[in-house]
Amino acid sequence: MMDFDPTVFAAEWCAAWNAHDLDRVLAHFHDDVIFTSPIAASLLPETGGVLRGKAALRSYWEEGLRRIPDLYFTVEAVFGGVDTLVIQYRNQKGVNVSEVLVFDAGLVRQGHGTYPTRINNPAGTSS
Repeated sequence: MMDFDPTVFAAEWCAAWNAHDLDRVLAHFHDDVIFTSPIAASLLPETGGVLRGKAALRSYWEEGLRRIPDLYFTVEAVFGGVDTLVIQYRNQKGVNVSEVLVFDAGLVRQGHGTYPTRINNPAGTSS
């Protein structure tokens, strides 16, 4: 079981992102975290969308913030499980995104950025 309030965690996570404070964001992650994201696959094709370790995650997020200087999140919903937390948020473009975080000993061991698919958007247009 998670030994913290998921809503409080999500609020802190969001505040850290909105401050563009990667040290605060990364403080929630294990050093050997594995993070997957289709955006990572497009920004850093050599990763195949899989980032291993805090250093790789920092590099990816630094590049993301460089390319998206107006990055801003609004938490829409928080879902808590036994060792998993899902933060559903809206980004600066109004796109609904879900971050799936798997915890071990109070820190994120795995994270997965998930985005709308064409099934949800049959016309293939972006928001």
